[in-house]
Order: sequence, then C-alpha cells, then structure tokens
Amino acid sequence: MMTGTTYKPKESVPLLGRMREPKASYESLSTATKRFLIGSTVTLFATMLLLAYLTPLFYMGVTAFKTEDMIADPKAPLYPASAASIEYEGEQVEIYEVPIDDAVRSLALVSPGRQESTFVDPENLADGPIEWEGNWRTLEQAYAFDPRTENFSRAWETMDFLTLLRNTVAIAVFGVVGTLISSTLVAYGLSRFQVPFRRTIFVVLIATIILPGFVKLIPTYALFYRIGWVGTWLPLIVPHFFANAYNVFLLRQYFLTIPKELDEAATIDGAGPLRTFWSVFLPQVKPALMAVALFHFFFAWNDFFEPLVYLSGRRDLQPISVGLTLFKSAYDSQPHLIQAGALLGLAIPLVVFFLSQRVFLKGIDLSGVQK
Repeated sequence: MMTGTTYKPKESVPLLGRMREPKASYESLSTATKRFLIGSTVTLFATMLLLAYLTPLFYMGVTAFKTEDMIADPKAPLYPASAASIEYEGEQVEIYEVPIDDAVRSLALVSPGRQESTFVDPENLADGPIEWEGNWRTLEQAYAFDPRTENFSRAWETMDFLTLLRNTVAIAVFGVVGTLISSTLVAYGLSRFQVPFRRTIFVVLIATIILPGFVKLIPTYALFYRIGWVGTWLPLIVPHFFANAYNVFLLRQYFLTIPKELDEAATIDGAGPLRTFWSVFLPQVKPALMAVALFHFFFAWNDFFEPLVYLSGRRDLQPISVGLTLFKSAYDSQPHLIQAGALLGLAIPLVVFFLSQRVFLKGIDLSGVQK
C-alpha cells in the first residue's frame, strides 16, 4: 500500500553535463581549426610575397651563368643549359628525345631525313645505328646543365672591378667611421644632458628626415665646388661626420633603455661625462652601433646619385654603383654580362649581412624599445 510520500525521479543534471561535453570539444576543435587556417593563410601569403620579391634575384643569378645563345633559344630551360651533344665519327651530333617502342629515349641524330632518320644511343654506341620513322624536326631536343663562369671573369676585367671595389669600400668605410662618431655623440648628448630646448632641437633634427635630398643638392654642390671638393671623395665622406637624423634617433632610443643609475654610479666613482660614455655606454650599445654601421654601409654601397654628380669626370674614383651603370649602357645587348656584373656587386653586401645579421637584427629590435 502506497503512502502519501511523493515519488521524485533522479535529477538528470549529470546526464545533461555529459551531453554538453561533446559540444565543448567541438567548439575547441573548431577554434583550433580556425587558428590553423588563419596561420596557414598568412604563411602562404608571406611565402608568395617572398617568392615575388626573390624572382628578380633568381633571374639575375640564372642569367649570369648563361650565354647569348642560351638566352635567345626559346626552347631552352630556365636554368643554364645548352643543347646536349656527343662526338660521333669526328663530328658533334645533337641529342633528341625519341619515342621508340612505347618509351622515350635520348638518342643522337647522326643522319636526318624527311621521313626516316638514323640515330645512335649515346650510352651504347656499339649497338650501331637505330632507324626511326618520322620527322625529326618534331622531336624535343635534349639539354644538359652547362653554367658558364667566364661571364664573371669577363665582367671583372671589362669593368675594372678591383678599382671599383676599392673605391666603394673606401667611401663606405670612412663614411661608417664618421657616422658612428658623430651620431653616437649627438645621441648621447640628447639622451643624457639637460640642455636648453633639448626637445625642440630633437624635433627639428628628426624633421630633417622628411627633407628630400634633391632640395639641398644645388646649394651643397655650389659649396663643394667653391671649396674645390668636386671630383674628390670628400663630398661623399665629410657630411657623414656631422650626424644623421635617422641614426641619431636610433641610438638615442637605445641610450634611453640604459638605467640612469649607471650614470650616477660612474659619477660617484669619479668618472666624467666622456669617461662614462666610453666605459659605461659604448660597451652596452654594440648591437645598435652594428645596426647603424650596417645601415650606412649598405647606403654607401648602393648610393648612385651623389657619386654620379660629384665624380662624373673621375672614372678612377667612381664606386660600383656608377661603374655598373656605365657598364650596362655599354653592354646593353648582352644581359648575361650585365647580370654577372650585378651579381659581383651584390656578393659582398650579402656576405656582410649574413655574417652579422644576428647582431644587426638585435640592434634594430632593442633600439626602438624604451624601458
């Protein structure tokens, strides 16, 4: 007999909780999938941009090892390759891809004909002639990898590359020395000394970055012409001993990351401003100094306009940028020589960058961070 107690079924909360678990797993899986798709899309887009950027460099490197005949041959592959051939009975015979017995074989054409031609197997000459029916002109010619390094020696001698290299290195190195000395001292003063109108001076200095170079070309050329510097390296070197706004900004931001307690500790030990600068600051700003040095080195190496203006009448003092342009105008119909010369001019900056890229990138990263 049942009593008046009401029967209550068990709560179904645990069951609902178990039912929600697959939904939560699905949501987490969906989020991971979205992240994967977004990351893959960004990576693919970056790869496509990198390939588009490197395509001209790839073309330059490939063309530098070709000959005029390789470039003019429309059927030649992209890489440096010449028509494959062998010597047969005292003559050079070319090799073609011949379809025989449901297979394609590389055979040398020894006797061409309209409807029937004679071939030999380059790997088994002892097998004798092989008759093939068909028009040999429809066959695809075989090519062999054949890079030509003589393009570089010819470009080296024609351009007098050793003289151009000496001039470029001299201009770049002296300019780097002047840039490091002047920019480091100015950045140190703007970051550590409480001089009147310091912010105004810094703002005016940074504002000169937006000043186009051609605006000051005529006044500076007139000045250098009056003092007899035109036709020498001085207009390309001396101005860099008076600091550069971009380099000053880069080094100043790096100096600001150094705690001021180091200045106070050096002052207590009896060190003056220059001794503090030399013994405390310079050892800590090596990455930034390396970045500034490489920035100016690459700028001086690639600079074309100013050397052209000031050294137009001095072929013996011109850098690689101007020499390569003159070489291009003289050998405009021989792109393989032009690309070989360009690759020679590009080799040293690439080597310098790859050898110092770790310090270079570290200097760029830390110079823009203020603690």
